[in-house]
Amino acid sequence: MRRMIPTSFSSKFQGVLSMNALRCYVSEFISTFFFVLAAVGSVMSSRKLMAGDVSGPFGVLIPAIANALALSSSVYISWNVSGGHVNPAVTFAMAVAGRISVPTAMFYWTSQMIASVMACLVLKVTVMEQHVPIYKIAGEMTGFGASVLEGVLAFVLVYTVFTASDPRRGLPLAVGPIFIGFVAGANVLAAGPFSGGSMNPACAFGSAMVYGSFKNQAVYWVGPLLGGATAALVYDNVVVLVEDDRGSSTGDAIGV
Repeated sequence: MRRMIPTSFSSKFQGVLSMNALRCYVSEFISTFFFVLAAVGSVMSSRKLMAGDVSGPFGVLIPAIANALALSSSVYISWNVSGGHVNPAVTFAMAVAGRISVPTAMFYWTSQMIASVMACLVLKVTVMEQHVPIYKIAGEMTGFGASVLEGVLAFVLVYTVFTASDPRRGLPLAVGPIFIGFVAGANVLAAGPFSGGSMNPACAFGSAMVYGSFKNQAVYWVGPLLGGATAALVYDNVVVLVEDDRGSSTGDAIGV
């Protein structure tokens, strides 16, 4: 028994550091870097186009479109390699659902966080006349309310991810990422003026790290992680079971 424990630990550790696993981490880094660059950069772009006044509708519309297009592309380019998580909330949900191991999820998180910080650093260095924007809570909202809102948005996003990646749906490869991008853009339109519509702890962390302020950072971690985990549990333990029961009932009826 004493020999089995280190052997098992060693095999798991080697699996986390295998070449296939390393490719997944690199894929997550690239896709997350691209997404954060576009998502955060779109806010800076809208600020430039509107002379600093982002309170109008275009201040939300431009980032929403950028989020939808960037997330669709980012998920697509890493879909067949790492699963196209691009978001610690999605990775956490996959770990809760047992689709990836906890050590693998930790390395995914590391890749995503580093990628986000690097993307925001690129924006800070290249766009000298602006500071990197951070996610903020509207004055009429509390931290708890913003966290709940971010959690609901993450639930919708992760639920869409699970649905789009379900092979029983029979969706073509390119269709799933498009739907994921659509729901992300819709969420930004719905919640952008209130909580920022982050849904992505890595994106919030990277911009906060480069900006130098972690105020209300817990809002963009607690809400999305709990919302994503809830979506995973609901999909795997409620929706899938109901669909399986319907499928078996249909099969019995056909057999009769």
